[in-house]
Amino acid sequence: MPKITGGKSHAARLKRLTSPAAMESVGRALYAAGERIQVAAQISITEGAVSGKAHLPSAPGSPPNNDTGVLANNIETARDPDNPLRVTVSSNAPYASSQEFGNSKLPERPYMRPAVARERKAVTQLVGQAVSAAIKGER
Repeated sequence: MPKITGGKSHAARLKRLTSPAAMESVGRALYAAGERIQVAAQISITEGAVSGKAHLPSAPGSPPNNDTGVLANNIETARDPDNPLRVTVSSNAPYASSQEFGNSKLPERPYMRPAVARERKAVTQLVGQAVSAAIKGER
């Protein structure tokens, strides 16, 4: 049977990765990633929108046009208090899901899914750097 080498250094990397400091560091990166998605979604709703009498609804398939600000202002990023590695980005506006996914009376006007797609590369890099630093024991 071949001899396995590097077991101690691998065990040390795993220990660093699961340390409270690493969890906090990666959790902060996940939160920052969530905030990037939040801002991208808010921008997609408010960019070029006109409120009041001149307000025009967006075309189906496009992000909703901001009118009252309820949808964009209710998008939030939150950390799960029980799991430092879980972050959610959501809108608590009463009609958030019908805008995102549509319904029998309203065609979808997605704002969150396109924001995730736009930010995927940046947030993957951000979180990846935090995980790499945690493995190396950096802060």
